[in-house]
Amino acid sequence: MPLDLTASSPDITRAICDVPSESDQETALADLVEQAIGALPHLEVHRDGDTIVARTHLGRAQRVVIAGHIDTVPINANVPTRDIEIDGQSYIWGRGTVDMKAGVAVQLKLAAELVEPAVDITWLWYDHEEVAAELSGLTRLAANRPDLFEGDFAILGEPTAGIVEGGCNGTLRAIVRTKGVRAHSARSWIGENAIHAAAPILARLAEYRPRTISVDGLDYREGLNAVRVTGGVAGNVIPDLCEVEVNFRFAPSRSEEEAVAHVRSVLQGFDVEITDLSGGARPGLDAPLAQDFVRAVGGTPKPKYGWTDVARFSKLGVPAVNYGPGDALLAHHDEERVLVSQIEEVERGLRAWLMTSA
Repeated sequence: MPLDLTASSPDITRAICDVPSESDQETALADLVEQAIGALPHLEVHRDGDTIVARTHLGRAQRVVIAGHIDTVPINANVPTRDIEIDGQSYIWGRGTVDMKAGVAVQLKLAAELVEPAVDITWLWYDHEEVAAELSGLTRLAANRPDLFEGDFAILGEPTAGIVEGGCNGTLRAIVRTKGVRAHSARSWIGENAIHAAAPILARLAEYRPRTISVDGLDYREGLNAVRVTGGVAGNVIPDLCEVEVNFRFAPSRSEEEAVAHVRSVLQGFDVEITDLSGGARPGLDAPLAQDFVRAVGGTPKPKYGWTDVARFSKLGVPAVNYGPGDALLAHHDEERVLVSQIEEVERGLRAWLMTSA
């Protein structure tokens, strides 16, 4: 069925959540979005893979980019959506309701209805956010059409429970290796146990005390943790290799190079291979448009602890914030659900600001 953008934003949430769009399977939903948005005469529409971009060209003095991803993590018996009530409050339950199709639904609704906003708007709905950064629709679009990222301010519709969250922590992943010598476990003294040799790595991580760092008035909590340990070849063989995967979440005050140097310093003496690295984003709340936005939607801004694509915009010199419906603690959860009232409140806040910002 075609996507009806005259419906309410909660109804649009239900409709797009009921179209499965796990990462690498976004085409069906992208087709529906392109068909619905492409029919609107006030928007110029571009498609790049399964990323849809729609822009106004009203000659406004400023341009705002508003983005959201259309993919989800794997479904686990939580599609189709259903309406539930908890403690007298109405929720939409199902995969993607929080991360982040409710935010996308609000954006689609506003894209259809705001024919004469106070700023020019670039609406951007992209694929492959929930997987490796090199697969992201934004990575591809930045290579093919970097001009589509141009703007004075950006809003990413990640779940923030309707409170502005500025910037984001950076993230680093590394593999820390220890090596040994294989031997029969009945004669273990002949070999060298690589898993035992990894004990000091775990001890350093367990003793590590992460910092909380204030950046432009927001406090970002860091974290350095082992997230996976692998090793061993058989139940009767002394292992000759152990790998500890480490994840460092670092404040946006650190550069990527400083984050790498910090991890290598903590794990000095061990073989450390950096496997993934994405810098954070400063809050961006000092930009005039950002300050105007915060005043319009209300609430006290908070830091975003997880990495989000605001970092991409920040790297391009576009100040960006996170703002969307949904409790981030329920993202990817089997009981993922979003408050209906929160969807409606985010729509009201965005609508009011986009119609009055200057």
